[in-house]
Amino acid sequence: MAAVFWGLGDFLARYATHRIGTYRTLCYLQCVGIVGLTIYLLVTGELPHVFTHASWQPWIWALVATLLNIASSLALYRAFQVGAISLVSPIAASYAVVTVILAFLSGEVLTGLQNVAIVFVLLGVIFCSTPSVRQPGRFFFSLPWRGASRQGILLALLASLGYGLTFWVLGFFVTPGLGGITPVWFIRVLTPCVLLVCSPFVKLPLTFPRGSVWWLLLGTGFFDTLAYIAYTSGMQPGQISLVTMLSSLYSAVTVLLAWLFLRERLQRTQWLGILVIFVGIVLVNL
Repeated sequence: MAAVFWGLGDFLARYATHRIGTYRTLCYLQCVGIVGLTIYLLVTGELPHVFTHASWQPWIWALVATLLNIASSLALYRAFQVGAISLVSPIAASYAVVTVILAFLSGEVLTGLQNVAIVFVLLGVIFCSTPSVRQPGRFFFSLPWRGASRQGILLALLASLGYGLTFWVLGFFVTPGLGGITPVWFIRVLTPCVLLVCSPFVKLPLTFPRGSVWWLLLGTGFFDTLAYIAYTSGMQPGQISLVTMLSSLYSAVTVLLAWLFLRERLQRTQWLGILVIFVGIVLVNL
């Protein structure tokens, strides 16, 4: 469920960032989560219960996860804005490798297939990031270190690292103490506050959006919130590494939507890279 919802949300985010920019998109898409989750937590009594019974340590880790998530989301949405979504999304989805490695170092045991899967995902990222160049009599790989292509790839890699750290923190230090819903609410509430405080320093105003862009923001916020709820809820009964790998299948949804509606075209080696990433994600769950 997290994979499907993140795939839909990221596809809509691509349109929103082109309309109002990355910074404002990330800020205002939080509205859906803030309103909906606040009502839910108050009606069910979960929020007062967590405030009363949870210790202070999970809240500090939740703050760390929120800051990591903000930086990662800004990098990802900017990558969607300047790069091809069908290239950026699979690279960013390799965050699962970071989380799996950290989960292993934290005590989770990896199988042989999971180790092979990590290698597949890393190879896939390399193929995605190095499109082939064909010339008469020659065929070689070329690093796209120019313009928007380079920027999109670097931002996607940065988002991958940030999300990997975020989900490791959520799985090991936050959800055991705060549950699956409260951390998502905390991220939704704190993100606009941090962006508002930082706005004057980064010189990115948070002018209130108007018009039809709100449909994109509401859709992005709705799917993104559902994805986080599905992810944090799934981490409770299952291994964090496996849940993370499954959630990273969201890039398959995003790539499919980009191919269907945006008619994005990639080179063969880049499609090979995307395929290798998906194979690695599947292998880790066998």
